[in-house]
Amino acid sequence: MVRARRIWVTATALLAVAGASPGVAVAHSQPAAAQGKSQGNDGAPLPPGWRLAGEGSAPQLVWRSARSVPMGDARVEFRAGGRLLGVPRPGAYGHTFRLPLDGRPATGLRGLEVWSGGRRLDAPDAADAGSAARLPAALPANGVDPGKPGAYRTRTGEYSLKSARLPGFSAPVEMRAVVVAPVGASGKRPLALFLHGRHYTCYKGQDITVDWPCKAGAKPVPSHRGYLRDQKLLASQGYMTVSVSANGVNAQDFAAEDGGAQARSSLVRLHLARWADWAEHPRSAPKVVREAPRADLSRVLLVGHSRGGEGVNRAALDSLTPPPADQDGYHGPVRWHIRGTVLIGPTVFGQNPVPDVPSMTILPGCDGDLSDLQGEVYVDGTRAVGNGTALHSAVYVIGANHNFFNSEWTPGQSAAPADDDFFDDPQHHDPVCGKRAATRLTADRQHRAGSTYIAAAARLFLAGDDRVRPLLDGSGKRAPSADPARVLSHAVGARRGGGFLPDAGVSVTGGRLCAAVDPSPARTCLGTGAKGASPHFAQWETDRETGRSAIALRWTRPGSPARVTVAKPVSLSGAKALALRLFVPPNSRAAQLDVSLTDASGKKAKLGRITPAGLPGSERTASYWAQEIRVPLTAAGRAGLDLRSVKSLTLTPRSASGRAWLMDAWGWRPGTPAVRTDALPRVDIGRTTVDEGDSGVRTYRVPVQVTGRGGSGQVRVYVLDPATGKAADRLVTVRPGGQDIDVPVEVKGNTRYGTDVSYDVLVKAVRGAVVGSYRGGITVHDDDPAPAMTVTPVAGEVTEGQTLKWRVSLSEPVDVDMSALFEVAPATAPELSTKDVPAGWLRDTTGEKPDPERPLSKVTGFYLWADIPAGRTSAEITLPTVKDGVRESTESVLFRQVDPRTGEPRTGGLELSGSVLDAS
Repeated sequence: MVRARRIWVTATALLAVAGASPGVAVAHSQPAAAQGKSQGNDGAPLPPGWRLAGEGSAPQLVWRSARSVPMGDARVEFRAGGRLLGVPRPGAYGHTFRLPLDGRPATGLRGLEVWSGGRRLDAPDAADAGSAARLPAALPANGVDPGKPGAYRTRTGEYSLKSARLPGFSAPVEMRAVVVAPVGASGKRPLALFLHGRHYTCYKGQDITVDWPCKAGAKPVPSHRGYLRDQKLLASQGYMTVSVSANGVNAQDFAAEDGGAQARSSLVRLHLARWADWAEHPRSAPKVVREAPRADLSRVLLVGHSRGGEGVNRAALDSLTPPPADQDGYHGPVRWHIRGTVLIGPTVFGQNPVPDVPSMTILPGCDGDLSDLQGEVYVDGTRAVGNGTALHSAVYVIGANHNFFNSEWTPGQSAAPADDDFFDDPQHHDPVCGKRAATRLTADRQHRAGSTYIAAAARLFLAGDDRVRPLLDGSGKRAPSADPARVLSHAVGARRGGGFLPDAGVSVTGGRLCAAVDPSPARTCLGTGAKGASPHFAQWETDRETGRSAIALRWTRPGSPARVTVAKPVSLSGAKALALRLFVPPNSRAAQLDVSLTDASGKKAKLGRITPAGLPGSERTASYWAQEIRVPLTAAGRAGLDLRSVKSLTLTPRSASGRAWLMDAWGWRPGTPAVRTDALPRVDIGRTTVDEGDSGVRTYRVPVQVTGRGGSGQVRVYVLDPATGKAADRLVTVRPGGQDIDVPVEVKGNTRYGTDVSYDVLVKAVRGAVVGSYRGGITVHDDDPAPAMTVTPVAGEVTEGQTLKWRVSLSEPVDVDMSALFEVAPATAPELSTKDVPAGWLRDTTGEKPDPERPLSKVTGFYLWADIPAGRTSAEITLPTVKDGVRESTESVLFRQVDPRTGEPRTGGLELSGSVLDAS
């Protein structure tokens, strides 16, 4: 993302600076001075910076940031009392954000907050007075270092094909890519495809936009060229590589319900289809591909950064089970095999990772964009969903930010303007991620570490070289090529079995089974007072999630055991160690816990003692991240424990006091098994828009498709209340072709004007199923004509010192608030000036001072607002004046109605005109 630069504002740019869901009314730039209600309709005051506003029947919740919020991959979200209200759309320059309330009453707006990627935007960053963070000790070197360049020279070139049309996008999306190939490599070579994330699309000097196509004189931001360093390393090792451009998606994904994941998947598969064509018919390929070794499409690695990460995850899913045809931009056969994915600081809006395709997720410890490190869900969210043969790894890179994995998003290296996404307050430098912190990585060191671990994933997933697995699976090894970066890893899947999973119906004594996401602090895992966040508890779109848990331990003296007992004994037979994913608070000294197992007969064996220490962390980092700790099972064997039937796991603290959280524990053995891809049912939720009608009651059903080749699975369905935003959920067993997810929506017709109302449904995989389009529902369009709005002067001509008044009236009452916004405009000379209105009122209304004296039409951001509550037919707008003691002629003032969709005066719109007579 890029900070503090002037942005060309176009109609598209106004909508695309931050992601938003469809169904949100178009918003316009609104300066701080714009008036509106500073309290909800129930009289509850709104926090500073918040107001209720709207145009016509579209009541909106508006928040203004003193500091520009730059475009990034995370979505800006409004929350109230911990629950998601919605995804607002931005105004110009990223200062103002608007959320239409879509039929919800403007009541209960308490605890309003603005979040983006796990970071709160409407509160100052907490000053961390702690001492400088300390890096953990360097791990032992792995026997094989994948970051070393290979034996091949490389050749670089680009191709540009005819642009593609994708569903839901008005402008075609470019088919452009940069290729780096090995020179002199024989035979077919595995292919690694890179997809960048959401970034600005066009630039001209220091000006940046999200236009597409770029306007005359501007150039496309070459985000796809930001991984050349990674590509050259892989190509030197014998891989074919291609990095595709997705500016056309970035400019238009604001309207996509899934944040553009399906569009990015379509783009990836369109490129793969071309590569399949070229492998079969080399003479048809572009020059750079024609002169390179032929690609082996049976061995494909997808690498995605940020929203590109979620895009390649969806492409892996769509390559196994096709998406609904009307949502997809590719309709040909699948002539490739995706062997794995690399996800760099990825979004996971749908929280539905592909369980049977191996993955490695890079979590940047200083990510300032997706600061909640929600990509951890690509590991945690696969547990018990698939067959468990695929390895799902997370590597935590201490001191890495979001942008510097892409050189075109890195200042000093990029062609377009770029900046550090982790904002470091010069008054309160972050002790972990500040530019001067010892734990912070330079751009070069960060990119080198990224290249090394991408190469590790390629070597494991494509080449099947198990010698690099210890870098990815929590075995506690390091790649020297990534030095001095500290990179830690943990994993699920592969050769892990017999798990103690908090979500699987365990009972806990001496500890607490806690909720990852819940509105009650007493039930949540971190509770109140935590300094920072946990990637394991990244919030989704509901304020409560069922079946997403961990085990929290707190002790004030040694020897207080916490026991986790499974409902059905698990088998650890054949395992070499018990692998625990566990974390303690950031910056804490090593805790000491004894680990014991008890079998079904009651025999107990102490396995050993673990000493987990906290990661470097601050108030602004997600450092409550589980490290993998392995305890050998040899002691259990010596004690005669029946490892085929283990009933409970006990953790006994030996340090004086402390806290810890257990995510899960597994029987582990080395090696990488062959991945088995099962035929799982796939669920896709659609959206239907219907007219309200004038009378009667009609029942509509949310469109749901369950496809696949057989079998059944389970998903959890969340139905959101459009009035409260609260979710009701249920577990549903689904089968291909079945109608198991049935969500009826009753629509009552009437002839009163109102807002459109969305009845939203979310779905998440639980066991033996996958989810494509995770969000949909029924949108009810209000089809009644709006009442006529008129303006009548109540006191349109006054003597100075009196108040101008206008009445804004409706032809009939309606069921929603009706509003109108008016902007000052040049009036007949002489005009009312800044000295003709009270100085305090001018300051409160516009943020401006009276001096130097100037006509009111020259005051920037001078708006007057009328809000007519539901059921009423009029409201007054006032403008006070003062006696200035100066003899002068009659002065005039004029305000014109603004069209909120354009931010410009409405053609033929209403006007407020007034005259002020001299009092002397």
